[in-house]
Amino acid sequence: MIKYIKKSRYPIFRYFMLGIWTLIAGFPIFWIVATSFKPAHQWTSWPVVYVSQEPTLENYREVWGIGEKTVKEATQIYDKAKDARPESVSMNKAWKAFGNSLLIAIISTSLTVAFGTIIAYGVSRFQILSEIRMFQLLMLRMIPPIVVAAPLTLYYTTLNLMDSVTGLVLIYFITTLPYAVWMTKSFIDEVPREIEQAAELLGATRWRTIVEVVFPLVRSGVVATFMFILILTWSEYLMSFILSKVDVVTLPVQLSKYEGSTEGRMYGTQSALAVGITFPLMLIGIFIRKHLVRGFTFGMVKR
Repeated sequence: MIKYIKKSRYPIFRYFMLGIWTLIAGFPIFWIVATSFKPAHQWTSWPVVYVSQEPTLENYREVWGIGEKTVKEATQIYDKAKDARPESVSMNKAWKAFGNSLLIAIISTSLTVAFGTIIAYGVSRFQILSEIRMFQLLMLRMIPPIVVAAPLTLYYTTLNLMDSVTGLVLIYFITTLPYAVWMTKSFIDEVPREIEQAAELLGATRWRTIVEVVFPLVRSGVVATFMFILILTWSEYLMSFILSKVDVVTLPVQLSKYEGSTEGRMYGTQSALAVGITFPLMLIGIFIRKHLVRGFTFGMVKR
């Protein structure tokens, strides 16, 4: 009887904790999605409206539409949103921020993973960096960004990199490279050296061995690393806020503009923009889920 209680008690506890975790993690997502479909008068209504009986797509049209909203049109939409300033509501900025984020994230992530994989292979096979140097490389990412904000702003102003795609790509490349090296190295370490030696004995060059033997084995790990770095760069806020002003505004910075004294009350449009930020990553994750699972549970080759 005691054994039965012990066996049944722990699964119940696990399911209970899983339910609590799902509630804590899932409720904010539910709230954002639900609020994005609420009309303006339900954003701050009391009692709280969890699921609107009057769903609308106006928030999405306001954020992701084409052209500037006139004062009259914005007034009609936000006449029930207290203290909102219609003249501060604009469209097209979200699409411009989306394009900036997409361009910066793809370029910086591709460069980071490419250089990170090369460095990781050199560290794994030729020990070009010692364990101490590897730890020092990772320490670069442990420095709080706000600490280097002032000197970084000075350097970027001197080099004319402020508010530019090149500037953000460069800083993202530098700050995420340690992650790429560490993650990719762990995957390459799992590939037995004997496989490479066998390929070389059969006449393959070092480069051909890397491309045709090593890379296919660690491909899922590289994809997982790419996705991880992409999430970091796509959702990064502080550096983008410090180094961009007007021309190169990313989605997280655009989202933060709704936290102002007036636009902070525009919860519906803020939620619509938040859904737009999250959806592309979820879509990519669905398409490459097989690679992600294989990458994060890497071990298809045993020593």
